Amino acid sequence: MKTIWLLWWMSWESSLEYYRIINEETKKRLWWLNSAKVLMHSVNFQEIEKLQHEWNWEKLTDIMIKNAKSLEKWWADCILICTNTMHLMAEDIERNTNIPLLHIADWTAVKIKKKNIKTIALLWTNFTMEKDFYKWRLTNNHWLKVIIPSKWERNLIHKIIYNELCLGDVKEESKKIYSDIINNLRKNWAEWVILWCTEIWLLVKQKDSSLPIFDTTEIHALAAVSFANN
Repeated sequence: MKTIWLLWWMSWESSLEYYRIINEETKKRLWWLNSAKVLMHSVNFQEIEKLQHEWNWEKLTDIMIKNAKSLEKWWADCILICTNTMHLMAEDIERNTNIPLLHIADWTAVKIKKKNIKTIALLWTNFTMEKDFYKWRLTNNHWLKVIIPSKWERNLIHKIIYNELCLGDVKEESKKIYSDIINNLRKNWAEWVILWCTEIWLLVKQKDSSLPIFDTTEIHALAAVSFANN
């Protein structure tokens, strides 16, 4: 069994889901008392959130690289960045370490294409919706058409993620807002919706969506288990 290295760069609520899914799937595949071999590195999210909202991505990149290099000596076999937003620095991590990085966009795209889907809608933070690093990867590397919510809807999504979900606060009125946004995306010919923020799954389940849902947290975590046991 290979060792998985989890970089926790958002709320601990979503990071907990990674750890749970990885260990439950490992036990399911290997049975009995088996659990995953995992290294975990967590940060104070208050400090990270401040830099994000200051748009200080250069400083955040330096912090991520420093932490990645400091832990390289522990001989992990793969790296998972346990948040979508911080995949903005994924290529910098890859260039500065010698450990394979399992990119959440690539593994999700593989899952999408197995369903023969061409047009997807994305829900995530403003940081990722207003930058092109994800959309570019999905459209240019995987030939998918990407639809995102309106600017007003994006602001609502972002506010709920940071002011509620990252604090573990799940509200029914916010669930209704997300459901309405998903319905609008369906009207714009989206075939599936991707919950491309690891916190959103805490709020929206399949029963709350008029479109089929891909949960990137689960996809990413299961990819790590497959990698670790091949």
